[in-house]
Amino acid sequence: MIIPCKEIAQEIENNLRSRTANLRSNGSIPKLVTILLGSAPEQLSFVKIKERLAHKLDIEFEFIHIPEVPPLDEFLKKLDGIAQDSKTTGIIVQHPLPPGYDHDEIFKHMSVTQDIEGHKPHSPFIFPLALSALTGLKYVLNQTSAGTVGIGSENTGTGDADRSIVHFQKDTLFFAKHLQGKNVVIAGRGATGGGPIAAALGKIGARYTMTHSQTVDPDEIYSQADVIIAATGKHIITSENIKEGVILLNVGLRKKDGKLRGDYEEGDIDLKASWYNKTPGGLGPIDVLYLYSNLLDSIKIK
Repeated sequence: MIIPCKEIAQEIENNLRSRTANLRSNGSIPKLVTILLGSAPEQLSFVKIKERLAHKLDIEFEFIHIPEVPPLDEFLKKLDGIAQDSKTTGIIVQHPLPPGYDHDEIFKHMSVTQDIEGHKPHSPFIFPLALSALTGLKYVLNQTSAGTVGIGSENTGTGDADRSIVHFQKDTLFFAKHLQGKNVVIAGRGATGGGPIAAALGKIGARYTMTHSQTVDPDEIYSQADVIIAATGKHIITSENIKEGVILLNVGLRKKDGKLRGDYEEGDIDLKASWYNKTPGGLGPIDVLYLYSNLLDSIKIK
């Protein structure tokens, strides 16, 4: 079955609209500053997606584009000015970073609440892509455990009135319970993909296996998995290397014939997987929504 990501995304968007309105009524104006170093067309496209959603949610959005990449120390001085502006709620520096730019050094120049992607040590935030993957998983686990289908049901087993939106601290026990005994595999270990997803599962206490480019016989690992979270941007999952009834969650992106695809071809795995999400239009839009959820949370944490 296909995970209804569009419906889930709409539910999260409605929730964020309400939260933003409440903050504004109390005099708090959320603002995201997004910085792009260089001129990669795909990164410009991702920034536009963030900007459009900010306007829909009534969130202030500032785009700072630096086409000619400056020396790191020069950029850090500019970043300091942005971070010290009292109107700046959150800051995003688009990845991948330019060669010679130190990831950890950049995030030292933001406050812990401005780093809404959760890169800093002891961050209160979960990386948005991890929350997106967990949202798809929460939806499926609720359907398979409660035997009901639909969004907005009261019986979640988590004390929340929704069956899809992830409230990480509240849902920790839910995930720990429902993932117990399941063989979970994360394909990919990138800093903006499999890595933070693994970190989130680790905080839950869920056991998982991670595969990457140096893994010996990954197909054997996939064939034993109950849940596969695919984050490689390569065609790695086929009907031949998965077992009947597996849950497939894709967050990877690749291009085939000029079109975006995930780590599997949907027409190949649809009869074998019990649940899967489509790409594009699947978990990706939910990822951006959680970015803004973290932004709104950061106002409360300050």
